[in-house]
Amino acid sequence: MKRKMEHICEGIINPENQTLLKSIYTELYITEGESEGVNREHEVQQIEAAHRRRRQDTPINCNDIFKAPPGQEKHIRTVMTKGVAGIGKTVSVHKFILDWAEGAANQDVDFIFLLPFRGMNLVKDEGYSIHQLLLDFHPELQELEDTQKYEGCKMIFIFDGLDESRIQLNFHIQEQKLCDVTQTSSVGVVITNLIQGNLLPSALIWITSRPAAANQIPAQHISQVTEVRGFNDPQKEEFFRKRIRDETQANKIISHMKTSRSLYIMCHIPVFCWISATVLQEVLLQDNSKEIPRTLTEMFTHFLIIQTSMKNQKYDERSEMDRQKLLQSNNEVLLKLSKLAFRQLEKGNFLFYEEDLRECGIDVTAASVYSGMCTEIFKEESVFQQKKIYCFVHLSLQEFLAAFWMVYCYMNMEELDSFLPGQKKVSLNDLLKAAVDKSLLSQNGHLDLFLRFLLGILLKSNQELLQGLLPRTKSSSESLQRTSQYIKKKLYNESGPLTTTHRAITDQNISTERAMNLLLCLLEMKDSSLHEEIDMLVKSGEKFSPAHCSVLAYMILVSEDVLDEFDLKNYKTDDGGRERLMISVRNCRTARLDFCNLTASSCKTVAAALQSPDSHLTDLILSNNEILDSGVEHICVGLESSCCKLETLRLQYCSLSAVSCSVLSSTLRSNSSRLRLLDLSNNNLQDSGVELLSTALEDPHCKLEDLRTDQGDLVEMKKQKK
Repeated sequence: MKRKMEHICEGIINPENQTLLKSIYTELYITEGESEGVNREHEVQQIEAAHRRRRQDTPINCNDIFKAPPGQEKHIRTVMTKGVAGIGKTVSVHKFILDWAEGAANQDVDFIFLLPFRGMNLVKDEGYSIHQLLLDFHPELQELEDTQKYEGCKMIFIFDGLDESRIQLNFHIQEQKLCDVTQTSSVGVVITNLIQGNLLPSALIWITSRPAAANQIPAQHISQVTEVRGFNDPQKEEFFRKRIRDETQANKIISHMKTSRSLYIMCHIPVFCWISATVLQEVLLQDNSKEIPRTLTEMFTHFLIIQTSMKNQKYDERSEMDRQKLLQSNNEVLLKLSKLAFRQLEKGNFLFYEEDLRECGIDVTAASVYSGMCTEIFKEESVFQQKKIYCFVHLSLQEFLAAFWMVYCYMNMEELDSFLPGQKKVSLNDLLKAAVDKSLLSQNGHLDLFLRFLLGILLKSNQELLQGLLPRTKSSSESLQRTSQYIKKKLYNESGPLTTTHRAITDQNISTERAMNLLLCLLEMKDSSLHEEIDMLVKSGEKFSPAHCSVLAYMILVSEDVLDEFDLKNYKTDDGGRERLMISVRNCRTARLDFCNLTASSCKTVAAALQSPDSHLTDLILSNNEILDSGVEHICVGLESSCCKLETLRLQYCSLSAVSCSVLSSTLRSNSSRLRLLDLSNNNLQDSGVELLSTALEDPHCKLEDLRTDQGDLVEMKKQKK
């Protein structure tokens, strides 16, 4: 097993593409708990929301994954580690195994068994025991003749890639109970019995998954949830410097990435760092500053061209300098891969098997040529008894090729019946309008990045890069302009001309997340008009529409600079606009939200900001709002998060009662609360509420130094009594 874990493959899985894991490994942060709402957002939204994390909470080294957090004494049997695609979950698992095999960590463990779900998907036999499953994946266990020896060993089972599982895991129905390692059943039943503790109850279990799939395992079977958070800004630079040995070139690439915040944010994912390094090294060698990618689509288009060129050199033993001829000569391979990407994206599949390839006309006997389109775009792996499995190296690459396939189909008059049922022939305007509408209907942003790529590919500059794959056609600029207007109308929900006055109320059905993606779509089309409007509005002091508030919130969140103070009253807008602006409090130190007509519901947004790992908020003023006791309950959820950095909270004139005191009293006793000042004056707390707060001050975990009520400063009173 050690030999398998020593190397990491860049490209096709074969010796010549292997790199020593230690030479390129950049430490990833694994933290206890997870980001708020992480299961409900598209992965790119999670990346963009997390790019400014300062990680003041203590990271967990992957070797300490089964150790209880400081100050807690609990037995951790089963750990769920979440993280978006390409963030480094599997690499962390390999590093964990390698360190154990080399004697660097966890030497009290006798066996570590790695069981990737992508391999177990290929197990069709229903008559499996846990012993037989281990023999198939780890044949060296043939020497273990006496299965009772399992009982005397300390073992760790690692189930990698739950999101890739096609196995039925049913925890809610009483399945067959297995207690012996030789008892047979389906693979799904064997796995559920192991996780439930019926089989090998002393064994430790580590499961990795993308966030959206993690809820397949009920919470009662998980001892600890952790999250892989990828690279912070210094780690991005560390990765580029390890990957690019030439210091001058590394500096140039890092400098360029920082000029495009959307690209630099994406480098939170290690895989995207690798894509960026691959592209920029090649482009800078050509010394053509006009072609340096500045948008996501440009980056992926260059990556496709570079990998196609590498495939030519490797398999056809020729170097084609003319870009158009290069793409033309590889037309068939690229189109079949794009068709596969589109069809499987519609189904929500990210792993493919031989039958999936055949459906798209891909000859599985020549699949290594298709996987040669990467180092890396498309991967082929032998994961179980030499059976093959295929995937794109990252979901974003699949989404890019899927978007390309749609453009190709439209330009070649091919039907898109699966995307637009019943419509045989559509205009480009109608196609793009439908794509925008479909993305807005998605609850988890399933088509967000696909839409951004679709609009980006239709730019004239990107179509020129893709000549040889796309036919020469009339300009799509008019359709893009109409789509840009349609997106703005969706944001503004108006039918008249777009001006900075007479705005209608924003369509309330569009969530903040969807609105943010529409803004990013405009930037992908190189339409910065809304950002320019914001600059004008800020200077003029005119009223902000809710749509403008979404733009401003996004600009604040991705800004390099943390605001010293954010005062919501400074922006003339309605209640809907204030709700959208409130998410900006994550990127400020002091948030003044007083006299803003906020309600208990508004406090949910504030609580989410307090729980965000990238929050900088230390001082919060909510005074003179009808937030009521229910609003305080929401705030307390945020205060108890390990990510919360709040030290000052002012809640004067908020219509609070003794109920709020009860909730706050509990929060002040918690380990996580960092509050130093709490002002509750001018509320109806009653004597019983004040007494609850007074009792909380005596708790050793309470860090409060200043607690103000209508009865005065309780902290000072306590000191005088002593």
